[in-house]
Amino acid sequence: MSSRPRAAWPLVAVFTAGYLAAYLLPTIVGRLSVYLGLSTAQAGLVGSALLLSSATAGFTLAGRVETYGPRRPARIGLVLAMVGYGCAALAGSVPLVVMGAMIGGLGSGTATAVAAAGIAAQRDPHRTSSLGLLSVSATAGALYLTIPHLGGGHRLPFASIALVALLVWPATARLGGVTPTGPAAPVAGRLPHRRSGLVLAGGMLVWSMAQNALWGVSSRIGVSQVGLSEVTIGAVFAAALGAGLLGVMGAGMLGARLGRAVPIGMGTVIIAASIVLSSSAGNLGRFATGEILWNTVYPVVLSYLIGLAASLDVRGRWAVLAGSASSVGVACGPVLGSVLSEQAGYPVMGLILGAVTLLVAAPVTAVALHTGGRPLVPGSVRRRGGAPAALLAVTTGAVPGAVPKLGAPEQAVTEISLPVRRRRPVRAAFRTAGPAGGAGQSNAYASTSDR
Repeated sequence: MSSRPRAAWPLVAVFTAGYLAAYLLPTIVGRLSVYLGLSTAQAGLVGSALLLSSATAGFTLAGRVETYGPRRPARIGLVLAMVGYGCAALAGSVPLVVMGAMIGGLGSGTATAVAAAGIAAQRDPHRTSSLGLLSVSATAGALYLTIPHLGGGHRLPFASIALVALLVWPATARLGGVTPTGPAAPVAGRLPHRRSGLVLAGGMLVWSMAQNALWGVSSRIGVSQVGLSEVTIGAVFAAALGAGLLGVMGAGMLGARLGRAVPIGMGTVIIAASIVLSSSAGNLGRFATGEILWNTVYPVVLSYLIGLAASLDVRGRWAVLAGSASSVGVACGPVLGSVLSEQAGYPVMGLILGAVTLLVAAPVTAVALHTGGRPLVPGSVRRRGGAPAALLAVTTGAVPGAVPKLGAPEQAVTEISLPVRRRRPVRAAFRTAGPAGGAGQSNAYASTSDR
């Protein structure tokens, strides 16, 4: 990516096109089960194949977006999404639907990898990732309100994703081209924070798997256990995603004032409780409460996780790798949820997923504590005896980019002691106070030479 940050809205648009398939997973799995005669587990496998294909594209492109430039892979990803999901929408046989879904998944993963690398290069990765989640939540919420009223079988969800990819295509013209520094520059050097990055990637894999195990079967819980219609379930999901919009906006306004550890740790605890509530619901009130509370906090925590991964490497390699690991977890989620629900029932499934979510919260929060630092707020960094450094830099004309913005993690400062050689004073350098020069002139203080 270029060293000069570009506008965020093209990245937000590409992020929306890449993430939309995961957000529409419940309606994809539900409609494949109803209209193509697949069992819940078989429909979950189709969704998992789509998301595994997306994760494969992300792992392949990790660290290579700089080599090709963001524009070309973004356009390739959008073309694959349009072709793959379009073919899945037009196909009537299961093998062709699966093939189209996997091709579309490659496109989604490619677009997401480009967006993740670009977000890491932004001055405020958390703000950009929050805007991306805000956009995809709004798009998915609108589709959940309209799709149940239009029918169309399994075709409509796939066609909607292909249409969004088509609409996002013009935004790729604002992305950068090939980096002029040569193909070897982006991949040179080791990944920074290797241990923290691996723990974060593994934690995001398990965390996403637990979330999407419930998300993949949420529509089946509403139909089978609560007895709701597809229209009512779509309204609940739309309301939940609307609450998610409020959560993401709140996270964007909060920024890094509390650091990343507090939102990630506390948010994950709330998510675990919401999973248990939603999976054990027996009426509309409990089901809607669990889904809305869960979808309010889920994108908030996800935005901080994406921002944390982006902060580990400015080139975006950890952002892409952690995002791809999360896609693997998302892919395994529908299968895990289908198997657990069929073998143990929805309430027991919720207890298991809630416990797993709580267990993974500890290492991920530890990474945030270890690498996040204290939040930089007015007064947290001060010159010795002076005003806050960030505020002082604004008034003294400091070089742009040399001082972190308010709300950014504070950088550690190490004091270096240098040996000082003391010079003995020379007697000739001093003279007594008294009249000097012309008449009427006197020195009130002892003077020294200018050496």
